[in-house]
Amino acid sequence: MTAENPLTPMGRRAKAAARILARTPTDAKNRLLHAIADGLLAHQDAILDANARDIADGQAAGLRANLIDRMTLTPARLQSIADDTRNVAALPDPVGEEFDGRVLPNGLRILKRRTPLGVIGLIYEARPNVTVDIAALSLKTGNATIMRGSSEIRRSNFAIMEVIHDALEKTDLPRDAVQYIENPDRAMVGHLLKLDRYVDMIIPRGGAGLHEFCRQNSTIPVITGGIGICHIFVDASADLKQAVPIIHNAKTQRPSVCNALDTLLVHEAVAETLLPRVVERLAQDGVTFRAEERALAIVGDHPAVQPAGPDDFDTEWLSLVLSLRVVSDLDEALDHIDQHSTHHSDSILTNDWSHAQRFLDEVDSAAVYVNASTRFTDGAQLGLGAEVAISTQKLHARGPMGLKELTTYKWIILGEGHVRP
Repeated sequence: MTAENPLTPMGRRAKAAARILARTPTDAKNRLLHAIADGLLAHQDAILDANARDIADGQAAGLRANLIDRMTLTPARLQSIADDTRNVAALPDPVGEEFDGRVLPNGLRILKRRTPLGVIGLIYEARPNVTVDIAALSLKTGNATIMRGSSEIRRSNFAIMEVIHDALEKTDLPRDAVQYIENPDRAMVGHLLKLDRYVDMIIPRGGAGLHEFCRQNSTIPVITGGIGICHIFVDASADLKQAVPIIHNAKTQRPSVCNALDTLLVHEAVAETLLPRVVERLAQDGVTFRAEERALAIVGDHPAVQPAGPDDFDTEWLSLVLSLRVVSDLDEALDHIDQHSTHHSDSILTNDWSHAQRFLDEVDSAAVYVNASTRFTDGAQLGLGAEVAISTQKLHARGPMGLKELTTYKWIILGEGHVRP
C-alpha cells in the first residue's frame, strides 16, 4: 500500500478554502488585502527583527552578496510591499468577467467566464517579498496557496504569515487560504510536486536548478521562468547620450534581480565612442566588465575590464558584472541574443524604426524593449499591481504574471430546452 503524501491534509484544506474564495465578493477580497497591508506596517518591527536574524545567519554562512540583498527587508522595502498590496486591491477583479459571448444559430447562448485556477503551489528561494506578492495576487483572484520558501528566510516568512493569517481571520475568510510548509526537510518540495489531486499549478521562483527539478519531478503543470540573461543592443543610430543612462539603470539600479542587464552589445560604428563612456560611468558604481576581443581592444586598459571567459555570455550575473561585445550589425546582435538568451528581457536602443521592428519581431523573449531599460519587466512597473512570477514559457502566461494569469475560464452555455439533434 502506497504511503499517503504527508502534505495531503494541507492539500485538502487548501481545496476547501479555494471553494470559499471562489465565491467571495470583490469588496471582501479587497478588504482582506488592505488588512494585510495594514498588518505589515503595524508589525514592521517584528518582521524586520525576524529578517535581521535571517540576514545575520546568512552572512555567517557566507551567502553571496546578491542573495543577501534579495533576502533583505528594510522599512522602505516593506512600505513598497504594502503599497503593492494596496495596488492589487485597487485593480479590477478579473474573476467573473464574461467574454466571447454570442448566440448560435440554434438559439444557444454561449460565453466564457473567468474563474480562479484553484490551488497554487509556490516554491521559492530567498525573497520574503514573494510571500506577500503571491498571497495578494492569489487572494484577489480567489485562489488558495501552499507555499514553500527557502530555509534562509524562514523567520521572515513566519512573521509575514502571521500577518496574513491575522488578516484572514479579521475578515472572516479561511485561514487555510494561505498555507506555509514549515517543515524544512527538502523532501517536502517533492511531496508538493506530487499533490496533483489538490494543487492546480506549481510556480517555482529561484535558480535554474529549482526550475529543472520541478519540471522533471512534478505531476502538476509547472510555470517556469524568472531566469534572465538580459541584453541591450546599441544600434548605430542610437542616441548615445540617452544610451548611457539606460545602460546604467539596467545594470546598477538593482543588479541582483532577473531583469538586470547582463550583456551589452554595441554596433561597431559607435563602439569606440560609447564603450569608454559606459565603462567610465558604470565603474564608478563598482561594475566590472568581461569584454570579448573587439571590446577589449577599445576598453581593455581600464582596470575594471578583463577578458571574457568562455561562459561569460551564458551567465546570469545577478551582481555588478557586465559582459561586453562589439557586433558588426543588427544581424550579428540578433544571432548573439538567439544563441545566449533565456528569453526573459532584451532591449534595442535605436533611432531606426525598421531596425526596432526587426528586433521586436525576431527577438523571442517574454519582454522586448525599444529605447528603455530592461528593469521594467515587473508586475508593479507594468501596471499589474504585483506579480506572482515572470514566465518565459509560451503556454498560458508569458512575462510578468498578474491577476488574469492566475485565472482560467469555463464555458457557459444557456439553453431553453435544447437537445442535440
